Amino acid sequence: MSTHALVKTSDTATHDELIQLVSFMLADEEYGVEVLKVREIIRMPTITKMPNTPHYVEGIINLRGKVIPIISMRTRFGLAESENNSQTRIIIMDVAGSMTGFIVDGVSEVIRIHSSEIQPPPSMVLSGGIGKEFITGVFNHAERLLIIMDVDRMFSDDERDNFGELEK
Repeated sequence: MSTHALVKTSDTATHDELIQLVSFMLADEEYGVEVLKVREIIRMPTITKMPNTPHYVEGIINLRGKVIPIISMRTRFGLAESENNSQTRIIIMDVAGSMTGFIVDGVSEVIRIHSSEIQPPPSMVLSGGIGKEFITGVFNHAERLLIIMDVDRMFSDDERDNFGELEK
């Protein structure tokens, strides 16, 4: 798998590759991540709280003998909290070589699109805020906009180092 961003500023028209995205819901918006980043999708287990962690870290879980940090995507994005329900899932993803779980409101489907169909996000959206580092593009999917993310760029190096400490 390449480490290049899904949206390239040039050369997109000549290199139109097929991309598979896992789409998920978060506060009535649809997001997508590369399917190759997703290791598995699980129902909500009991999460063990950890002291002295960033506000968006819900805690840790034990998944088949491996300790995995769990991130609240709503908190990370500054969205209002909501109660977990039967649709709430944890997406276990490979983030820069480390397994991390992300709580989402629901997982929708796997979408296959061509890279040429991805539009760059408007510059106004990227001019500030938490999303500018990891929003790589948008895709018009069934009359809705799907926000495409690069989870490897979601956290700083220091934050990833802290998650590594939680796994020990």
